[in-house]
Amino acid sequence: MASTTSSGDEREREAEIEALKEQVRRLEKINAALVDRVERSTDIQGGAFSMFENAITLEAMVRDRTAELEDALGQLASANAKLEVAHRDADAARSRLRDAIESLSDGFALFDANDRLLMCNRAFLKFWPELEDLSENSPAFEDLAQQLARSGRTIGSLVSPDRWIKDRIARHSKADGAHVQALSDGRWLQINELRTSEGGTVGIYTDITSVKAEDARERAKELAVRNLALQATLDTLSEGACLFGSNRKLQAWNDGFAEMLMLKAGVESVIGSHEDLARYCVEERGLDRPQAVEWRDGRGPRISTECTMDGRHFVVRSTTLATGGMAFAFDDVTDRLRYQQSLKETAETLEKAVQQRTAELSELNSELEAAKDEAEQANRSKTSFIAAASHDLLQPLNAARLFVSALGERRLAPDSRGLVTRASVALDSVEELLEALFEISRLDAGAKEPEFVALELDRIFTALRIEFGPSAKSAGLDFNVEECGLWVRSDMHMLRRILQNLVSNAIRYTERGSVSLSARRDDDQVRILVRDTGVGIAPEKREDIFHEFRRLKITSRQPGHGLGLAIVRRSCVALGHVIEIESEVGEGSEFALILPAEEPVEVVEAAKPTRASRPARGGGTAIIIDNDKAILEGMSALLSNWGLQVFAVSGLSDQALEGAIAAGPDVLIADFHLDDDLTGDKAIASLRDAIGEQVPALVITADRTEEVKASLTKQQLPMLTKPVKPAQLRALLRRLGVLQ
Repeated sequence: MASTTSSGDEREREAEIEALKEQVRRLEKINAALVDRVERSTDIQGGAFSMFENAITLEAMVRDRTAELEDALGQLASANAKLEVAHRDADAARSRLRDAIESLSDGFALFDANDRLLMCNRAFLKFWPELEDLSENSPAFEDLAQQLARSGRTIGSLVSPDRWIKDRIARHSKADGAHVQALSDGRWLQINELRTSEGGTVGIYTDITSVKAEDARERAKELAVRNLALQATLDTLSEGACLFGSNRKLQAWNDGFAEMLMLKAGVESVIGSHEDLARYCVEERGLDRPQAVEWRDGRGPRISTECTMDGRHFVVRSTTLATGGMAFAFDDVTDRLRYQQSLKETAETLEKAVQQRTAELSELNSELEAAKDEAEQANRSKTSFIAAASHDLLQPLNAARLFVSALGERRLAPDSRGLVTRASVALDSVEELLEALFEISRLDAGAKEPEFVALELDRIFTALRIEFGPSAKSAGLDFNVEECGLWVRSDMHMLRRILQNLVSNAIRYTERGSVSLSARRDDDQVRILVRDTGVGIAPEKREDIFHEFRRLKITSRQPGHGLGLAIVRRSCVALGHVIEIESEVGEGSEFALILPAEEPVEVVEAAKPTRASRPARGGGTAIIIDNDKAILEGMSALLSNWGLQVFAVSGLSDQALEGAIAAGPDVLIADFHLDDDLTGDKAIASLRDAIGEQVPALVITADRTEEVKASLTKQQLPMLTKPVKPAQLRALLRRLGVLQ
């Protein structure tokens, strides 16, 4: 690189000198022309003064040009001096580079961009003495390769000169790293070729013969270790093994081979070749299948042959080797066969025992199936019984509720009003207990199938705020419901029932502070949180609260039956939701309901039904249809207190029905289950046909099944469940326009 830089500076200086010389020549030529003009010029007008002025002017010009010429000559002399110094520096650098290259123990060669040899050292020529005569004339690399091929200096050139030349030129043109050449004199040469920045190639040639020799020694050691490992492996085999080379001579064996073939005198003294093995096995040991030890030429699969020798059973495995030899393995399987025979006999015995046990299990399984069917039937009977019992209990309870409500709206003495209030509270407690028992029975029986839909939490939260806000306020608590804008996937009625129970419990068991309802999203799940500042729950009691009729002692003064959280647990199982609890005694509790998140969907609000034919007013007429006399009397008393004229009938064949129809009723109220398989919706349809008008109507029932709800919803008939809460009934009648 230093030599290249010096050559560039020298060319620049030579170019500068040539330019100065050309400038001097031009100045000399101008000066000569001026002098000649002065000598030959004459004044055409004969004026001597004019000639004098021209002479002075020419003299000044000559003086200026002469000064410029002297300055140019000075610059030329300075450039010559610098050029001489540059020549000396370049020669010194070239000499140092030559000395450095010659000091290398490795061969060095430099080729230009045209792939011609520019420089090489003596070490390079020692590797390739055939190239010494060519190196002075900057030969091309191809010429050098052809010369080496003709000399047979490398193993490759001796085998195939043309192919070696082609491969060597291709490697040189790539110049992408090192490769190894084997020389014909036994040496090994590593050639490392790389590109220079000017497009040339530099090659380093290193003698690695000693490295190759060390590698060969290491490979020999490795081979010896492998042989030892092979022998050790053979000795660990339970089989007798032997190995023959391609010349069919015995090469290796293990102790198991000598033991199985009973070679007490020594293996080598009896078996030196494969022929000895075949002869000994057949003649001395009585091998019944000689093909087990036959020699096979060429590669082939491993062959296993079952045979006998000396009355014992053997499996002889033979395989051909890649080296042309063969390996044999002798496995004495006599004891194994005896063991297998004993196992077979045992298996037959076990099979008989299994068949006998299977028959017993089949009989037991039939008994279990029958027991299962009986249990399922009992469960269905229990559910039916609870449903029927609930219906039968709700009928008198509904009548009692109506009578108490009607009595409560009359003017009573304070003591009497207190008794009515306590009776109403007691009825509320009985109603809640029956509803909880009925819901638990339906969940246990699997009679309540969830209907999963996308639900907007804010709508449910708003309903809960309206429902529990007054009770929280009356208890002196802050009830905080946070809007979340989230949607979930669940069953509308079951999810609302879960949250109602959680919020109701939180308000019931919190004496001071607040109750909050919120939700947040975690990836593809939503966590609904119900927090309170109540009494808290000890860790060892957190599982008990989800069991039926289990309540904490600290909350025993509060009303309740211990069924709300049992319903929550069963509903979560049915829905596949997760319920978690965190609590600290005296600090409050947090219940977390975890359920799948859902993307928002567009909700189309259903148009509310209107009564265009009848304006809302008080003092109207109502027809009540129920097959329970007590309920008819209670409803009549309650509705009469509200200013309605009531016609109470037990069915469509009641004689009082004609007068009721003639009076032009404002509302129809029917029980769902009537006599003679008549249902409330059918009774309402029949009355509407008789009246000739779509009179507002509602159904009251103790049947809480989803089928009844779905049927009435499809017919757009409002439904109230027994026992009827007077406030709900009054609100519904106002919505229907019957009451103001």
